[in-house]
Amino acid sequence: MSKQVLSVVDLNTVACCAPIAVRPMDADQAASVAPMFKALGDPVRLRLMSMIASVPEICVCDLTPAFDLSGPTISHHLKVLRDAGLVDSERRGTWVWYRVRPEAFRQLGALLDIPTASAPAT
Repeated sequence: MSKQVLSVVDLNTVACCAPIAVRPMDADQAASVAPMFKALGDPVRLRLMSMIASVPEICVCDLTPAFDLSGPTISHHLKVLRDAGLVDSERRGTWVWYRVRPEAFRQLGALLDIPTASAPAT
């Protein structure tokens, strides 16, 4: 039984990560990745994500000054990124540290991989 379950999980993993140019997504797959794209669709969150992704980890105390927004607003945007599964966080004393969840970006990257067509022979 466990082999069958593992096989189904493996097929779902492969299906979720197949490029959209290769195979259309089903409703469940689209619903599972849409929150990630939605989270990245906001300019503030996209900037936060790029700041977090550019280093192994970063303190919220280093993120907040880069924006002309209040601390609670930045915290809200970081919560959206966390809830979408794009970042992990860890509280250390009074500060929260953020780091990218590489598996989420591998999944998004695999979905967006468009194979290049071979050049026609001349």
